[in-house]
Amino acid sequence: MPRLISAVLALRRDPRLLKLPPFISLLCIIVGVIWLLMLPLDEYSRRTYISENALLPGQVHTYFGGSDQNVFRAYRHEVDALQNKTNTEVNDELEKIFKGMGVKVGRQNYTYHSLGDTYTGENVYAILQAPRGDATEAIVLVAAWKNVKEEFNRNGLALALALTRYFKRWSLWSKDIILVVPPESRAGTQAWVDAYHDAHDPSQVASLPIKSGALQGAIALDYAQEGRFESVHIVYDGVNGQLPNLDLINSVVNIANGQMGMGSALQGMWKHNQKYDDNLKTVLRGMLNQALGHAVGPHSSFIPYHVDAITLQPVGHGWHDEMGLGKLVEGMFRSLNNLLEKLHQSFFFYLLIHKHRFVSIGTYLPSAMLIAANFTIMAIALWVKSGYKEEDDSEVVVVKQKDDKSKTQSGKGEEANGEVVATSPTVEREVLLPLILVASAQFLGVVPLFVFNHTPSKILAPVFCAFIGVSAGIPHIVSHLLTNSRHRPTAQQYRLIKSFSLLLLGMFLSTLATLNFSLAFLVGLLSAPLSFTRPWPASSAARYANAALLHALAPSVVLLAGSVAAGVGLDVVLGEAAFGWHVWGMYTPLVVWCVWWPAWLVGQLIVLGQPGTRDGKEKKA
Repeated sequence: MPRLISAVLALRRDPRLLKLPPFISLLCIIVGVIWLLMLPLDEYSRRTYISENALLPGQVHTYFGGSDQNVFRAYRHEVDALQNKTNTEVNDELEKIFKGMGVKVGRQNYTYHSLGDTYTGENVYAILQAPRGDATEAIVLVAAWKNVKEEFNRNGLALALALTRYFKRWSLWSKDIILVVPPESRAGTQAWVDAYHDAHDPSQVASLPIKSGALQGAIALDYAQEGRFESVHIVYDGVNGQLPNLDLINSVVNIANGQMGMGSALQGMWKHNQKYDDNLKTVLRGMLNQALGHAVGPHSSFIPYHVDAITLQPVGHGWHDEMGLGKLVEGMFRSLNNLLEKLHQSFFFYLLIHKHRFVSIGTYLPSAMLIAANFTIMAIALWVKSGYKEEDDSEVVVVKQKDDKSKTQSGKGEEANGEVVATSPTVEREVLLPLILVASAQFLGVVPLFVFNHTPSKILAPVFCAFIGVSAGIPHIVSHLLTNSRHRPTAQQYRLIKSFSLLLLGMFLSTLATLNFSLAFLVGLLSAPLSFTRPWPASSAARYANAALLHALAPSVVLLAGSVAAGVGLDVVLGEAAFGWHVWGMYTPLVVWCVWWPAWLVGQLIVLGQPGTRDGKEKKA
């Protein structure tokens, strides 16, 4: 035992351990990616199930239909007559319709400003008081005048009006039902939800004249297409990647597939063969929507307030009509009406493989954590390495000899078990310059965050293209100034610069992974080369290759390439990000410009660096 302890202590002092962190870091990245690619396999996913027994989805007989179809057609005729009217004129007519049903009506004005553009409108909503309730709980039905694609939601609004009239005739409701009709899906719904929870800015959003109780759930109808449909598309992604309770999605699938005989789809996968390739596509599409963090439907604004919500969107061409969708909504409202408390038993963090299988957070989270851990491992290794003096900027030379008279090749020798182990002398760390550089890079991220959220939309794209050039030039300018300054950074200081930057990046991504797994994973994966940056000789081909790789993975370049690949204009992408920042409270721009971009800036600075010695001479890399 004493010999074992002595051997362990000798191993702890062995400088060769500092050669392992890069390989461990690379292993973490590889395992993290492989981990994610294994999730679509059935062995690593679970079958969906209903956790909340009170929901009883599909267990009631739905009565919507028959003569209600004539009511639907009448409302659709009235909606058609309002298509070219102004927002105020539309709400005047809708208010008359609501009062004719015998429900309470409220109206709300809102005005948002983003990139010099003004988004203004007026919401109208109606509250159907529950005959068997005390106005302490409510369920919301949303039918926006236009959907997120700016399409006229003709059938969705007519169906919502028909359902409200139908619900008014029943006395079984224990929760109030609120029908909200915003003029569009992006800002109108957000204004109404903010005001309902008294979280609005009175200078931009008016307060609600009437309210009901706590919102237990919300369903939005996006029925812009004409004719019969084949299946219903369940849109469930919320702002900042938040998700509704999985029981809500499972209930829709249960009622649609089991009771109604209609298909259901997720993430735009209309034909899902439940094989690995389609499973992976569903996961990646879900991760992309979650990472972007924008609102994909009227329901998205409810989820940050812990109100479980989804959008139902009929797709395809089949034999199901609006009455089938109405029965689906009725079945969902009947299930939500059974709840004694908010949905809480099922999962809020998950990745859906397809409509019948999912992966819980305990299974998928390690993939993002491993990638975030690689930055922390390298940061700690660089901190330890910076505390030792090294000769010729190379690794510490270690010699083990059993002869007590032998000498080590570098550093001082320590004896352990009859062997002499070479150790480098410790040196004092010079942390002031590294701290100033890393802190400056972090605070510099506020500049693009402010510029891209306040530049007028007409010149946003040219300003961004100019920023790409400025961003690429900053590391070269700073590196030139440092190299030619009196206090030229040493190899130790470059290690400390990289250590502090990677430590912050690993800390931010580890925390972010628990809130928005997809955003943390994608940023971590695109930032992975930063773990392996190092100063190169000025004339080295590796220096230019490393710098070119980092330039290709710069946040601004990735954003430009993503917009081109998606076929979306750069001004649209930047405008959506700014709109999300001002209206939805989306924090994706904050992560990109204040976490990812500063880390990239420091990484590029490391690659272009030319370390000097304490006497000011250049040190060979």
